[in-house]
Order: sequence, then C-alpha cells, then structure tokens
Amino acid sequence: MPDAWPQLDWSRWRDTAVALQLRTQIVGKVRLALTPWLNHSWHVPLYVSARGLTTSPIRLGARILEIEFDFLLDRLTFQTSAGEARHIPLAPGSISAFHADVLATLADLNVAVTIDGRPSEMPGATPFDEDRDVRPYDAGAVRDFWRVLIQATRVFDAFRTGFLGKASPTHFFWGSFDLASTRFSGRTAPRHPGGIPGLPDDVTLEAYSDEEASLGFWPGSDAFPQAAFYAYAWPAPTGYGDAPVAPEAAYYEATLGEFILPYDAVRSAPDPEAALLSFCHATYDAAADLGHWDRDSLECPLGRPKVPRAV
Repeated sequence: MPDAWPQLDWSRWRDTAVALQLRTQIVGKVRLALTPWLNHSWHVPLYVSARGLTTSPIRLGARILEIEFDFLLDRLTFQTSAGEARHIPLAPGSISAFHADVLATLADLNVAVTIDGRPSEMPGATPFDEDRDVRPYDAGAVRDFWRVLIQATRVFDAFRTGFLGKASPTHFFWGSFDLASTRFSGRTAPRHPGGIPGLPDDVTLEAYSDEEASLGFWPGSDAFPQAAFYAYAWPAPTGYGDAPVAPEAAYYEATLGEFILPYDAVRSAPDPEAALLSFCHATYDAAADLGHWDRDSLECPLGRPKVPRAV
C-alpha cells in the first residue's frame, strides 16, 4: 500500500497544482452550468472517489453524466447512463487545449453546455481558451495530493456522524481548491460583506447566509505556501481566536481569521487520524461554546457501523 499520509511539499508541485486547479475548474463549471442551484453552492463541488475526484451524477433529462478525474490512470473520464464512455489524458499541456477537449467531448456526447471561461477565485488568471502555455503534470504529486484528500475525507466524514443538525457533505471546492466540511447552528448569520476576489458577491452572500463552523484542508497556495488543515466560524464569536485548541501544533492565524494545523504535524504524529480528529473537535467546541449553540439538541456520539443511534 502507498503511504496514506504522504509528504506534500507545495514548492515542489506548485505548477502542477495550479494547472490541476484550472482543470478542475473547467469540469466543475460544467457541473455548475447543468445543475440546479443548491443551498450554499453545494451543487458546485467535486467529490473524492476511489480513483480521484468526481462530479457525481449530473442529470441530463433521462440520462446521467458523470465526469471523473482518474488519478490512477491519469485521465479524465466521461460516462453516461446510456453506456457511453470517453477519455482525455491528464498530461502536460495547455489549459486552452484541455478546455477545447472537454467541450468537444461533451458535444460528442450530445451534451449542450456553455461555461464561464474565466477562472474563479484566481484574480488575474488568463481565460481558459487563451491560456496556451504548456503546463506540467506531475502524476505522482497529484496522486499524493489525492491520498491526503482520501484520509481527510475519512476523518471529516467520521466527525460528521456526531452531529444531528444541518451539515454539509465533505466536498472539494474547485474555486478555492480545498476540501471542506461544515456544520450549522440552525440560526441565520449577519450579512456577509462580500468582496472575495474572483467570487461574485451574490454567491458569497448565499454561501454564508447561516451561522456555521467549517473545517477544511488545502494543499497550499502562493499566499500560504504549505499544506494545512483549517477551521473557522462564521460569524466568529467573541474570543474565538483566543480559544485553546488541539493538538499542540494548531494555532490561530489572525490574518486569515482561521485556526491552522500544519499538514506535516498531522502526518508526523504517532496517530495522524487522532491528531486531526482532535483538531476537528477542539475548533468546533470553540465555535459552538462561544457562539452559544444548542449543543444538547445538535450533537450525538460518533457513529459506529451497524449500531443505530440511541434515542
């Protein structure tokens, strides 16, 4: 078995990561264009699969379309419920060529779709059809990233079983290029000010319409060049940034307004899963206690296979 918690050095795979983000945006925008709006943009993300990242089923009248990044065979796969299948290689090349291949493949499958050709949440990025630079594709680095997503999803999903209130799936947002899982208090939130670069304010306002505590993982960025787990509350209650959290390596990053747990601290821990789960619990406790959530009615013990929740 490959390393479940592999090394993930942003500086070594940065160019591949940016190219992969752009490719996931093209596919994600196909799902966005073909799917009715779901609260908090939950119709937008991709999902971790046994082979990579998938759109999950997209309904096209009587047909279903699913598009999957297959990181084991290094290809983008298109499948329909009519038995059709097409593939595009995941390899070094331009974003414009990948964009053209995706649209041509959809046309070949009789899928009519128009997407916004501007990258999201990447200010100043070149439109897809004009991005002709040859970009790298480090398949090994992509697989390592995917393996981290698998482990993070497994822990986030386990943590989700201890909550009875409204909670999101564990999903991958291609705009911000991060994995996220969110719990909600059941109360509406103050109006968000918007102003997130590359994201329309009406999308931001709808996404943050309810009081929440969110967890996530990102592989790094030029602004924050290290892989890390994060947690934040919206709105952040008074004293949130000063709350004690676990494990010891976690800290509050004031410029981001989020708690940070470096990925390297998790992968090097004696029990990485336990270290990450402690971060999930501690950051949620800070949001729920300081925000005066109705914890008695919102929470339950973590789920166990084949054991019904006691009521």
